[in-house]
Parts: sequence; structure tokens; C-alpha cells
Amino acid sequence: MLVHGTHSAGAYWLPVAQELTLRGHRVVAVDLPLHGSQAFVPESYQRQDLVAMATEPSPVAALSLDDYEKHVTRIVRRAAAHGPVVLVGHSLGGATVSRVSNAVPELLHHICYMAAFCPSPALPTPDACTAAPENADALIPFDQIIGDPERLGVMRLNPRTGDAADLKALREMMCADYPDEVFRQRLGSMQTDESTTAYAGRAVGEVQTWGRLPRTYLRFGDDRTIATKLQDRMIAEADARTPHNPFRVRNFPTAPHIGPLDPAPVANALAALAP
Repeated sequence: MLVHGTHSAGAYWLPVAQELTLRGHRVVAVDLPLHGSQAFVPESYQRQDLVAMATEPSPVAALSLDDYEKHVTRIVRRAAAHGPVVLVGHSLGGATVSRVSNAVPELLHHICYMAAFCPSPALPTPDACTAAPENADALIPFDQIIGDPERLGVMRLNPRTGDAADLKALREMMCADYPDEVFRQRLGSMQTDESTTAYAGRAVGEVQTWGRLPRTYLRFGDDRTIATKLQDRMIAEADARTPHNPFRVRNFPTAPHIGPLDPAPVANALAALAP
């Protein structure tokens, strides 16, 4: 079961999901609430009215990590009736993985963080992880945000932008080494809005629940959004809390934030987690 990250949807996982399916695995790529098939698309975004985009209200603002966890937990309950569940989160999706691991550890066979937030008592929220000194070199799209996130309740981006500076920044964050046409494809699947409340939600895995599950971290070495140094700190802090059950780390030294261009290596790593 694959959980997407910020400004994204289940379709993000399509290349990896197809590869896993062709190998005989059953795969569910989750759309979080108001993402993907149920996405909220601002009317002003459709018109590319940047002035109106700065103020148009968003129902995404009402979402929290509670909503994300409950949604994924419901899907885990259904899937677990048919076999062991490996739960994987990318980026912000890692916070949901931790929350679901606390809620229903008995239904999970393995959990996996792919260049994802793994909060700890010292860094209890995605916001705290982002602000950690180990993430100082990460690229945060402050100049690309539309409107005031505190007023809107969402961090709003404009994936349809034609501004060269904005496109350069988004590309550096996501996948600097991708071919132009593939970058545009990935940009086209992005969503405008992500909840600021979700970023502020506590998502610390508890030792007695999350801590007893086998877990893997797919470490991306050229990540400009969740810096590799931050990934290393989150891995180390998790291992310190459960020294009897450390992360199994798989390194992808040249992978950018959205992963290697070829989905096969990631599919290899995930397939190895199946029972």
C-alpha cells in the first residue's frame, strides 16, 4: 500500500505500482482525502488568475493528519483481509505511515519510508523536521507560494506556471536530473494545495506500536526537499528509540526527491519487503 506525499496523489506511484503489479504483487496506491480522484482544483487556478488564487478558499485547509490516518487505516483494514500489508510512505506520507502504525500495528507486516518524514520526540511534526538544522540546505518553495498560507490554511503552488524562475526552483526540488519532458509530466500531476495543519500534526511513532514493526528506509542521496542529512538524523533517532529493531536502510545515492527515473530499483527494494 503506497501513500503519496505533499501536493501529490496516488498517481505519483504509477511507475512503481505498474512494475510491482507485473511481478505479481497486489498494489494499492492511495489517494488521500481531497487528493487524486477527489482533488480540489481552485477555479482561479484553472483560469490562471494569480490574484484570485491568492485568496480563493480551499477545503483542503480543513484536513489534518487525523483525516489522513483514518482514511489510510480504513483501507489497511480492507486490504489486510486479503493478505499481509506492507505500508509505504513518500515525503509527507511518512507522517501518515507513522500514525497508521500507531493505530493498527497488528494489521501491518512491514512499514517503509521513502525519502519521507519519520518524526521523533525531538522532531515531532513534519514542520519540525523541515526546520531541523540538518535540512538547512533543502529547497523550500517560499517564493513560489501563492497567497498567505496562514490565512488560506494551505500551502498553494502553481504547477501550471510559465515563470522560468519558478520552474527552475520546482525542478531543483523535485528532480533536477530528469529530462525536460518527464519533469513536465510529473509537474502536470501535482496538486495546488496541501494542508498546513497536516504539516503541523504530531506523528511520533510509539515504541509499543510503531516500534515493534519491521521497518525500512529508502534513503535518497540527492534529495533537495528532505535533505539526506535530515533523513540520516531521522533514521538515527528512530534506531536509538528501538535499538532492538533498527531501520533496514537501502541507499539510492543519486536519487532526487521523487525518486530515480527508472522505477525498477525502487520496485526491487519494495518487493523484497513482501512476505
